[in-house]
Amino acid sequence: MQIYTRTGDDGTTGLFGGGRVRKDALRIEAYGTLDELNAHVGALADQPALPPEDVAWLRTLQADLFAMGSHLATTGEEMRQHLPPLPVDRIAEMEAWMDQTSTALPPLTAFILPGGHPAVSAAHLCRVVCRRAERRVVALADHETIEDIIPQYLNRLSDVFFMWARRISHHTNTEEILWKSGS
Repeated sequence: MQIYTRTGDDGTTGLFGGGRVRKDALRIEAYGTLDELNAHVGALADQPALPPEDVAWLRTLQADLFAMGSHLATTGEEMRQHLPPLPVDRIAEMEAWMDQTSTALPPLTAFILPGGHPAVSAAHLCRVVCRRAERRVVALADHETIEDIIPQYLNRLSDVFFMWARRISHHTNTEEILWKSGS
C-alpha cells in the first residue's frame, strides 16, 4: 500500500467525514498536537525505569488520545457513529491514581524543574505537550463544537504527568530539582 497520496501537496488535508481544510487549521492543530503528545507518551513508556504496570497504563492513555484525535478529525454526525467511545470514566481514574500516588511522595514545598533523570524529563515533556494540546483544543472549541470530555481529560492528564515525574524521581532515588529564585 502506498503511504503517500499527493493530495496534501497543496497545503490541505482531508477530514474523516469529508471536506478538506488547510493544514494549519485549528482542528488540524488540535488533533496534530494530540498525535505529538501520543508520540511523547510512547517515548515515556519506553523508558527502562518504568515498571510494567506503568507501561500498561501509558498504553491505555495512548489509546485514549488516539480516540480523542479521531473525534477531533471527524466532521459530520453520520461519521461519528463509527468512532471509538471517549474515555469518560478515565478522569476519575486519573484523580484516584494521583491521590494514591501523592501519599507516597514527599510534600511539595517548591516549584520543580524538569530533569534529573531521562524518565523524569520524558514525563515533563508529556506534561508540557499535553498543556499545549489542551490550549489547541480550547481554541478549537471557541469556533466549533467538541465533546466537553476532551479538554477536561487533557487538563487532568497534564497533572498526571507532573505526578508521574515526581513518582519516577522518588522510585529512581533521583533528587528533584527545586526552583530557586535568583539562582
